[in-house]
Amino acid sequence: MKQYADFNGRARRTEYWMFVLFNIIFSAIAGIIDTIIGTNLLNVIYSLAVLIPGIAVAVRRLHDIGKSGWYYLLVLIPIVGFIILIVWFCKDSETGANSWGPNPKEI
Repeated sequence: MKQYADFNGRARRTEYWMFVLFNIIFSAIAGIIDTIIGTNLLNVIYSLAVLIPGIAVAVRRLHDIGKSGWYYLLVLIPIVGFIILIVWFCKDSETGANSWGPNPKEI
């Protein structure tokens, strides 16, 4: 969350997947609390709060493998787009510097 709405630069696999893991854990906790309370308010508020950072870290992850952030729009293609993005998010970083900056592993 340090780079809340930063779409520039690169994000390593670790940064992306830790963000995803944190979101899964917190969403599960929010879901349990919402079930106990009997509303869906906490989960909706949390989802809206992490919408922009989630897109930003995904775009930076795409930059890290040498792809434009516009490829994130593949998520709009049912099933196939999601699978393509998951495969790309699992790829190793592009070695050396690219159009979006130096390799974070080498810094």
